[in-house]
Amino acid sequence: MTRFKVMTWNIENLFLVGNKFGPKTQADYTQKLKSLANVILELEPDVLAVQEIGDLDAFEELVAMLEGRYPHVRVSNSPDPRGIRVGFLSKLNIEEHEDIETFPEGGLVKVLGYVTETSVTEITKLGRGALRILVEPEPGLPIHLINAHLKSKLLTFSSSTGQARFAPKDENERAQVAGLALLRRTAESVALRVKANQLLDNNQKQGLIVLGDLNDVPSAATTQILHGPSGSEIGTSGFDRRDQGDDTRLFNLVPLIAEERRYSRIYRTSKELIDHIFVSQELLPGQTRRLPEVDSHVDFANALPSVSDDPTQRQGKPGSDHAPVTAIFDL
Repeated sequence: MTRFKVMTWNIENLFLVGNKFGPKTQADYTQKLKSLANVILELEPDVLAVQEIGDLDAFEELVAMLEGRYPHVRVSNSPDPRGIRVGFLSKLNIEEHEDIETFPEGGLVKVLGYVTETSVTEITKLGRGALRILVEPEPGLPIHLINAHLKSKLLTFSSSTGQARFAPKDENERAQVAGLALLRRTAESVALRVKANQLLDNNQKQGLIVLGDLNDVPSAATTQILHGPSGSEIGTSGFDRRDQGDDTRLFNLVPLIAEERRYSRIYRTSKELIDHIFVSQELLPGQTRRLPEVDSHVDFANALPSVSDDPTQRQGKPGSDHAPVTAIFDL
């Protein structure tokens, strides 16, 4: 059997010194890089999906600190207005890559988006483009991986000065912006599901892993959209019984994380799991399905910090406000 380890990690605002979202001093920046590199080298996945790559030069410096273990790198060509994007680091050769940017036909092709209190616009693409790659960890078993970072639950509001606000003027504004943000995250999740359908339908020779920061918990409707046919989730009585829905089903690996570690971020002192790994049946072989080893490394920096709605709260801090989540497969 071939051992194959994947990891998803939001590395939190990887920017150079001088960027308004980045560290304020060179010492803070260096410490940020070292703290990220140490975790990656310790956990050492075969393929790593990262979110919140800011300056590409900073990402190149991080890769350079990884002792040449990750010679294959791809980053999305579709960052958000803040400049952050997703990317992959891989020990394995990347056979294919694809940017996933626009809402597809068969999904929600457009939704409303917030501009100001009195105006909205039509949104037709993901706020941060997703990225697909293809690797072959075992001869004859190519695996697609899709890295996504869906719309955040952090709400921003326009102002006359042009500077974004993080507090609403009143409850009407908060409700409007929250609703539009949810619409966008929903459309982004649907776009991923449509792409998964294209890759999985009537296919028995290639596996699929969808992973990343989905910005919502396992029970949220936007997360549930990715499952496909329901009824055979991990932990249910139908999990080990093959059925006709398996061909397009995605299994969320969350239940395989030890319950006391089943979170990847702490928001206002509440633990939540918003970083996910979904897999197709090809990654769960056997008549009784062979389960991977899955963990959320909440102790990678002694303890995860508790974060709030203030995005500047951790500016320049080392490490990340998200835990890395890993899955180890025996293929």
